[in-house]
Amino acid sequence: MELAIGPALSDRPQRLMEKAKELETAFLAEMLNHIGLETQPDSFAGGIGEEQFNSFLRQAQAAALTEKGGVGLAESIFRSLVKAEEA
Repeated sequence: MELAIGPALSDRPQRLMEKAKELETAFLAEMLNHIGLETQPDSFAGGIGEEQFNSFLRQAQAAALTEKGGVGLAESIFRSLVKAEEA
């Protein structure tokens, strides 16, 4: 007797990869923050509004980097998640 694979199991790898990409995006956003990429003299008037905007900009830049292949962290996380799930 074969068990039918339900939708919850069939899309599991895709959901794991999405979570792995989210983790890589968060990592890259934090790294962009630490290297001071958002700091551009004379870009705006400064203040809390600029700080908020820069955090959104960093997040968008990190997401774009991840979608273009990133640094390979998502793939590594994905493989680790699959391996842990199989164990």
